[in-house]
Amino acid sequence: MSASPADLPIIWSVLVDGDPIRAVYEPGAADGPVFVFAHGAGGNMNDAAVRAASGALRDRGIGVVRFNFPYAERRQKRPDPMPRLIACIDSVVTLVRDELAPAPLIVGGRSMGGRAASMWTAAGGRCEGLLLLAYPLHPPGKPEQLRVDHLPDITVPVLCVNGTRDAFCTPSLMQETLDGLGANWCMKWLEGADHGFHVLKRSGRTDTGILEEAADEIASWVRTL
Repeated sequence: MSASPADLPIIWSVLVDGDPIRAVYEPGAADGPVFVFAHGAGGNMNDAAVRAASGALRDRGIGVVRFNFPYAERRQKRPDPMPRLIACIDSVVTLVRDELAPAPLIVGGRSMGGRAASMWTAAGGRCEGLLLLAYPLHPPGKPEQLRVDHLPDITVPVLCVNGTRDAFCTPSLMQETLDGLGANWCMKWLEGADHGFHVLKRSGRTDTGILEEAADEIASWVRTL
């Protein structure tokens, strides 16, 4: 199923309800942590945001497994139903545990991918940490449609990273949500960043600097696992 350890990256074919998808493992430090990284609704495992975040984490010793959801593998735009997204994450995580046995294993993703990973974890999916990048707390312009019902069921350590200008995550509403969750939740705000972790030029900050700030925070959190 897997390529030789000497061949990098390692590419796997994973079955999700009988349909094959691709997953790519890019190692970090030897015998180090591994992050199973689910992409967002409009992207795939090779989009610029996923690759940039993966590279920043690997620079800090964290191995990354990127993968396509079935709809992205088929090059379709409409995401699969949530149960299928969750089943896909479960299949990838099972393979990663069997092939790599990482300690710790971190699961999560960007936006929709993070939401699916959080629902997988809330339903009993086994990992040592949940990493949410740009968690979509609500649809843009619809703060009344909160996606929070399952969050209290998550018992593993969680790091959530969002920008203060994220149209999918009103800071005050996120803080209200966090107040009702356990001490296992950590929140990192990226000042001035939007849903894609981009900042305005007039802010004096850069997208690269924002990504480095996020990656430093993630690396510090991973060391606590």
